[in-house]
Amino acid sequence: MSNRIRWLLLTLSGVWCVALVAGREPFVERNDYLFLIWNLFLAVLPLVFSEILRRTENQAIRWSIAPMWFLFFPNAPYILTDLLHLRPRGVPLWYDLLLLMSCAAVALIIGFISLQQMQDMVAKAWGTVAGWIFVVITLFAAGFGIYLGRFLRWNSWDVVTNPTGLAWDVVRHLGNPFAHPTMYGVTIGFGVLLSLCYAMFAGLQYRQAQ
Repeated sequence: MSNRIRWLLLTLSGVWCVALVAGREPFVERNDYLFLIWNLFLAVLPLVFSEILRRTENQAIRWSIAPMWFLFFPNAPYILTDLLHLRPRGVPLWYDLLLLMSCAAVALIIGFISLQQMQDMVAKAWGTVAGWIFVVITLFAAGFGIYLGRFLRWNSWDVVTNPTGLAWDVVRHLGNPFAHPTMYGVTIGFGVLLSLCYAMFAGLQYRQAQ
């Protein structure tokens, strides 16, 4: 698939999600799912960053963009947890389920495309095994990021706006693991789920390349 067609399909998918959010407007006094548009924007940022990294040879740009990619990548799979918001809200429940699943699927695919680009760059520099090690570490780190965002309510930009508070919360949880079993359940559970889904995604990509 050419890069142009890929971006066209991603754009159409994004338009579909926004249209579903807008479609709730006539039926509710307050659209509870407007936040999904913002979450989708955050999910797109890792792909923007990986495209920049893929297209530039400037080492200064690479060293400044790569950490941003790593910090914002968990925003893509994070939308999977927005399914927790599903409940009767004045529109058919199936409609909101379709909306949430559409946003989650689009965000996850965007994240996987971005991760695959990063994996290719790592593999090119340090080998195939290093590329897969990078993938696994990233996906389990994303599981931890999902925990930080969903349960502790931290955001990616808090690394800049409130680094001390974020660091203290992370140290406090990691330093007392038995008091925070949810942290390990979410981190490991989503790490495994994302790894399995990405392996299938990568397998399909490999098969198409044959």
